[in-house]
Amino acid sequence: MKRLSSKLRHAAHRYSEYRRIVTEIEGMSQREADDLGIHRNDAREIARQAVYG
Repeated sequence: MKRLSSKLRHAAHRYSEYRRIVTEIEGMSQREADDLGIHRNDAREIARQAVYG
């Protein structure tokens, strides 16, 4: 049971990190995104790669 709760906590933490990254990218100005060489429309894909590999 401990292992399951540990896995759930880990999954929740990863999802929280995913949402934080998406929110941060979507909140960027176009200039900030251009400076980083990314498109804000790709926020979910960028976050998925960063968090889940």
